Amino acid sequence: MKMTDFEPARYVARRRRLAAAVAEGVAVLPTAPERVRNRDSHYPYRFDSHFWYLSGFAEPEAVLVIVAGKEPRSLLFCRERSAEREIWDGFRHGPEAACERFGFDAAYPIAALDEQMPKLLAEQPALHYPVGVDPAWDGRAMKWLNAVREQARAGVAAPQRLHDVRALLDEMRLLKDAGELGVMRHAATISAAAHRRAMQATRAGRFEYEIEAELLYEFRRRGAQFPAYWPIVAGGANACVLHYVSNNAALRDGDLLLIDAGCELDGYAADITRTFPVSRRFSPAQRDVYELVLEAQRAAMSRVRAGRRWNEPHEAAVRVLAQGMLDLKLLAGSLDEALEKETYKRFYMHRTGHWLGLDVHDTGDYKLAGEWRALVAGMTLTVEPGLYIRAADDVPEALRDIGVRIEDDVLVTDGECEVLTAAAPKSIADLEALMRDVA
Repeated sequence: MKMTDFEPARYVARRRRLAAAVAEGVAVLPTAPERVRNRDSHYPYRFDSHFWYLSGFAEPEAVLVIVAGKEPRSLLFCRERSAEREIWDGFRHGPEAACERFGFDAAYPIAALDEQMPKLLAEQPALHYPVGVDPAWDGRAMKWLNAVREQARAGVAAPQRLHDVRALLDEMRLLKDAGELGVMRHAATISAAAHRRAMQATRAGRFEYEIEAELLYEFRRRGAQFPAYWPIVAGGANACVLHYVSNNAALRDGDLLLIDAGCELDGYAADITRTFPVSRRFSPAQRDVYELVLEAQRAAMSRVRAGRRWNEPHEAAVRVLAQGMLDLKLLAGSLDEALEKETYKRFYMHRTGHWLGLDVHDTGDYKLAGEWRALVAGMTLTVEPGLYIRAADDVPEALRDIGVRIEDDVLVTDGECEVLTAAAPKSIADLEALMRDVA
């Protein structure tokens, strides 16, 4: 993480907002554990998103505790300094430095958590934590509660209620502040540059994994810590597999290449999909399908603005795509019939977007009380229509095995949405010009 840019006041304010939303009781949020990949080799560490959102603390083996009330307090439990372990694993803040650096009211060694929690829960009405996420943490929370209940004869009351703290945090994270948007714009810029690099590196005879390597190189070269998800680099028929990640096939002249890839920068994800010709020019059939998907994306984006409902961009895209499928002879009947019977789902089977932020598929409900949520300025989401035409006897031969998806990251405003990923070319003219400029 770029700790030189760290602003503790932003995280302190978030903790206070959560304390106000909790109103009474104690909230407990552990970070993610380290994960063993095989034997004594670990996966690269990545913190829990909720924990990071409230703390900005990137080390493993840490727990945030927020005590709500008239005078709310935020406490951190973390690893102690250790000269021996820091030789092997690197710097640790330790409780004292972490308390000062990150704006906590107090900090303790992580080893003291089970001793301190019964004291913190005594005389509190409720415990708020991520219920059901990890059986080990569920069991640990029950032990704390039972330890308080054992003091009943001494007149000590234990919390009577359990709440899943994620519901409150999901809502908080839906609206991005200026700092978050700054990071997301930067992540989008890096990801767009990686797509341009991949486009220019593409040619027949190369393998999908070679293009994958170009993406990963550009992410890291520009300062991103990770890919936000493993890139999809899908040539030809592979583009009709929605979550294709094998990335091991040869690229063939005349095929399209679909790339779905975005970086993670300081915890925040970008998510871009572009589709372009391996041979640097679209065939007439490929052009027809591509322009249809692009038109669907434009229709969807026109509905992304404050006050519109979440489902409106999807419905706008589906209407355009379904009519296009009829025009391309992929479907028979009328548009109303295609929409009512959902026959379009044979070639377009997913939704047109999702929330975006600290998680690629970020937190937040899409419906409230059974109604599609209204969009609000400050929300960030993807807009990603597609068309996946698998080969079949009833599919026109020229359209077989064409897979196209076009995906951008957008910010909801009171007017037209801001396209964070606009630097990644997507018009046919821009795509062909970019690839034509490569020797």
